[in-house]
Amino acid sequence: MRMVDRIFGWLMVAAALLHSYGAWTAYHSQHELLLWSLAAGLAEFYLAGMNLIRAERRHDLSLARLCVAGNLTWLIVVICFAGLVGHFFEPKVLIQFVITCALLGLSMRARNRSRPM
Repeated sequence: MRMVDRIFGWLMVAAALLHSYGAWTAYHSQHELLLWSLAAGLAEFYLAGMNLIRAERRHDLSLARLCVAGNLTWLIVVICFAGLVGHFFEPKVLIQFVITCALLGLSMRARNRSRPM
């Protein structure tokens, strides 16, 4: 299961980098939109890093809780973005949704496993 956790963590890193590249190509002349789009890419990159660290630190309850909160928040952002683009089956939305749901589930599993008996 740890390998699956790492794979989805690295997929989120790739998604954050692709998001940032897409933001740069789409908004390089619109500075306000570029700033917020790159900030979202940076937030996703940090969340991916937290998930990768959590995959290695299996018994860190605080980190698992932070990852649950971060992944849940990112999932809300993805769903709101789907509403803005008009449909949920946009490939960008689906990719982000699947990665985030997987990491949310893995974080919740780690959180439950980390609880003292």
